[in-house]
Amino acid sequence: MIALTDALFDELVLRAPHPVLVDFTADWCPPCRMIEPVLREIAAEQEGRLVVARLDVDANPLASRAAGVMGMPTLNLYVDGEVVAQVVGARPKAALLRVIEPHLPVLTGP
Repeated sequence: MIALTDALFDELVLRAPHPVLVDFTADWCPPCRMIEPVLREIAAEQEGRLVVARLDVDANPLASRAAGVMGMPTLNLYVDGEVVAQVVGARPKAALLRVIEPHLPVLTGP
C-alpha cells in the first residue's frame, strides 16, 4: 500500500494508468484499523491489476473534501481518474472484492 498526500493525489490517483483503490482513513478510527490488514492482502493479491493507497483525512483535508468523504473508512475505486465504486465502512474481504474485481483489468499470461 502506498501513502497518499494532498500534493500527490492528482498524480498518483487521478492520472494513474491503472485502477487505484483509495482508503480514506484516520488513525483514531477503529473500523479503519480493522480493515487495514484486509486491504494489505488485497494489495498483495491484486498486484499488477490494482494499486491500494491510504490517505489520512486529518493530515490531507483537501483530497478528502474533494472526494466528498463524510465517513470512514471510505474506499473509492478510481479508474481513469473517475470514481467507479465506493464502499463506506469496514467490509469483509469477499465483499470488497465483489465491488472491486469487475473494474480491474484482466491479466494475460506471458
